Amino acid sequence: MRYFEDFEIGRVDRFGAYPVQREEVIDFASKFDPQPFHLDDDAAAASPIFGRLAASGWHTCSMVMRMLTDEWMEDGHFSLGGTGVDELRWTRPVYPGDVLSVESEVLSKSVPRSRPSMGFINFRLTVLNQDGDIVMTMKVTNIQPLRAAV
Repeated sequence: MRYFEDFEIGRVDRFGAYPVQREEVIDFASKFDPQPFHLDDDAAAASPIFGRLAASGWHTCSMVMRMLTDEWMEDGHFSLGGTGVDELRWTRPVYPGDVLSVESEVLSKSVPRSRPSMGFINFRLTVLNQDGDIVMTMKVTNIQPLRAAV
């Protein structure tokens, strides 16, 4: 199990290999982001931005969350949750056939006086496709238990 104390500022972890599936792109979009360029090849081809069927940015966030939880659960990471996302940027389209991975960097840590049993860890997440192109970035704050409090 990893605790607040186990995360070092500047630590960088790389993980994940999530294959983006056409069926998932369309299924997610039909439920949560039904814009034509996420649902239809012809509409996507006519888009000056995408040129072909592209995943919703929110779907990309969901794929990243899956990779995070898979990595952290495998590694014994225990999280108490998160406080939110800052500076979310979709920098390139994500297409069916892409394979996504994540680079996670610890930016800062703090323990609130009001809750000395937990700490906040700020991460920068960089999401890359199979060519090493950055497709999404964001900063997240994760809540971790302190070893001394357990």
